[in-house]
Amino acid sequence: MSDLRPNSDQFPQSPCPDDEIDLKELFMVLWAGKWLISVMTGLVAAISVVAALSLPNIYTASALLAPAESAGGGFSGLMKQYGGLASLAGVSLPGGEEGARAQLGMQLMKSRAFVSDFVERHDILPELMAVKSWDSGSGELLFDPKSYDAATKKWVREVDAPKLPAPSAQEAHKVFSTILGVSQDKQTGYVTVSVEHYSPIVAAQWVNWLVEDVNTAVKAQDVAEAEKSIEYLKQQVTTTSLADLQAMFFELIQSQTETVMLAEVRPEYVFKTIDPAIVPEEKSKPSRALICVLGVLLGGMLGVVVVLIRHYARSESEA
Repeated sequence: MSDLRPNSDQFPQSPCPDDEIDLKELFMVLWAGKWLISVMTGLVAAISVVAALSLPNIYTASALLAPAESAGGGFSGLMKQYGGLASLAGVSLPGGEEGARAQLGMQLMKSRAFVSDFVERHDILPELMAVKSWDSGSGELLFDPKSYDAATKKWVREVDAPKLPAPSAQEAHKVFSTILGVSQDKQTGYVTVSVEHYSPIVAAQWVNWLVEDVNTAVKAQDVAEAEKSIEYLKQQVTTTSLADLQAMFFELIQSQTETVMLAEVRPEYVFKTIDPAIVPEEKSKPSRALICVLGVLLGGMLGVVVVLIRHYARSESEA
């Protein structure tokens, strides 16, 4: 009986390439190029130090807010009793709306229309778009002369059409969105509003202005809506002869009147300030130490890569 087992001579085994990394050889290569690695590490580290020192300080001011309580009270029963009829009449009743108003205020702060009005009302476009640093000694803002002439208060930046030397509302909103922070704690419901700026004084001032303006804007909107509802309900009273409907209209007028009254006497209509923004004493960024450490690591890695590439390129050419 013939041996059916394959003959090793008939099927020679192909040699397996040795892909294992020789750690000793790798260490010797890196040791031989230690001076190059040191030079590149020092060079990149020096560049990172210069870059870190050239970056201006940025300060962050923040305020802690709580959603203001709504009218509520005895009108919650009115809302349940006449809620359906009131919605048909186009009337919104108070009570249980603090959460919705807080969400409205948060979204309003980030909206383009509100930011544009905010920048124009307080005349802060140069402070938003043209400041390059802040003098901590004198407390003065330093403007970029290529963008804004502080002496004549004119924009001198060179831009391509359709843009103009003076930044548009869209440009202002885009920049403002990068320095504004609005967040809400899901457990407590508290809202944090923060602003970053080169000047700590400006950052704190803008946060307090934002809270004040949002309260004013939402209050004005609710008052205008309530006054229109009152006028509509008064017309309905005169046009109906049913006593039940007239009683309902009178109660709805009373609820809307209370909305107007509470809005007028309560300045913190949407957000109640728990911890107002103050001028920060310490910068929030940049982290110069972290930049330097990353520069050293990047320089060392770059040096190692260059040494290995040179070594294996030389080995391939000699082979």
